[in-house]
Amino acid sequence: MFSAFRSALATPDLRRKILFTLGIIVVYRVGALLPSPGVSYPNVQKCLDLVSDSNSSVFGLLNLFSGGALLQLSVFALGIMPYITASIIIQLLTVVIPRFEQLKKEGQAGQGKLTQYTRYLTIALAVLQATGIVAMADRKQLFGNCPDDIIPNSNVFTLAVVVITMTAGTALIMWFGELITERGIGNGMSLLMFVNIAARIPAEGGNILNRNGGLVFAMVLVFGLLIIGSVVFVEQGQRRIPVQYAKRMIGRRMYGGTSTYLPLKVNQAGVIPVIFASSLLYLPDLISRLVGQDSSAWQRFISNHIVNQASWVHIGVYFALIIFFTYFYITITFNVNERADEMKKFGGFIPGIRPGRPTSEYLSFVLSRITLPGSIYLGIIAVLPNFFLEITDPGQNQNFPFGGTAVLIMVGVGLDTVKQIESQLMQRNYEGFLK
Repeated sequence: MFSAFRSALATPDLRRKILFTLGIIVVYRVGALLPSPGVSYPNVQKCLDLVSDSNSSVFGLLNLFSGGALLQLSVFALGIMPYITASIIIQLLTVVIPRFEQLKKEGQAGQGKLTQYTRYLTIALAVLQATGIVAMADRKQLFGNCPDDIIPNSNVFTLAVVVITMTAGTALIMWFGELITERGIGNGMSLLMFVNIAARIPAEGGNILNRNGGLVFAMVLVFGLLIIGSVVFVEQGQRRIPVQYAKRMIGRRMYGGTSTYLPLKVNQAGVIPVIFASSLLYLPDLISRLVGQDSSAWQRFISNHIVNQASWVHIGVYFALIIFFTYFYITITFNVNERADEMKKFGGFIPGIRPGRPTSEYLSFVLSRITLPGSIYLGIIAVLPNFFLEITDPGQNQNFPFGGTAVLIMVGVGLDTVKQIESQLMQRNYEGFLK
């Protein structure tokens, strides 16, 4: 593996891509630590120290994806989440809106148009999210009962400048991701999310070590390694359906007659169901915060059972939502009828299965059999860290740094990045990472 890295750095164009990507990441992390104009950085740090369970708030997941920049109200406070949300929305709308479905089938030109729509929607979502965050910071609801003023001069002009700065930061993040995809090692947006989550691990690990000692910290590390190994094993697992293409004569040349396979991953939905379920669970807390601070019965129920990640109600609802959204997302994104029609159009068939409707029924049967263990796997990985919250942080409700959504994203992006570098090495006849 180290020889492969040495070969990658020894190749001029590949070394240039790696260094360019590292330079973009450095600039990105600097922007994540740079406070927005009008925000009192010392007061923000005081509030973060006073409210030790800030990660348990409605913005816990967003703060994780922004690398801790959200609760510091930095230039890149919104992180990559507006783009991810916009991409998911556009992807789901391609099934509902015929125009989007037509653009998807037009190839590169249609994909460029969908990318443009995604950018516009990202800016709109960034404006909405920035406005909500700034409004809650101005009302002193972002950090709970912190008495310090996050935005001391909270007039309309100052608040508008902060919102515009955060929105511009989101647009700049989009540009960084596209630069990494085009001129770097690829997979730009996912790589920026990987960097954000990785930036939170040392601080969270240090908190566990300081509060609980070396024994608990060692147990957490072992538990994290087991989760990472399990995620790598399942993420690489796939069901390969054999596909045979008949021979066809086009002009004077013979085409087809080849055998290939259709790979169906065990985790076909990726981390999207976990994001959906987490966002939906945070909605009740957001609504209760916007309504007010009255301690009514339903607000106490939300605080004790829905927001509290160690609660059995939270764990059960979270697990059920992940299974539901896994089936929902795969049903929308993987159209078995389209796959069967494409195979029939190019003369392909599954041995023993007739083309057309029998093929789509067979693919639907196999996909449903794979989706069940995949959804259970996602649910287990996501809720397992919740059982260790009382051990790692008694009485608090922090995001577990070595499990759940963080590990799913980091392992998935890491595997994809390694495969991309390995493919470029293989093109130059170098030995890959995996021998």
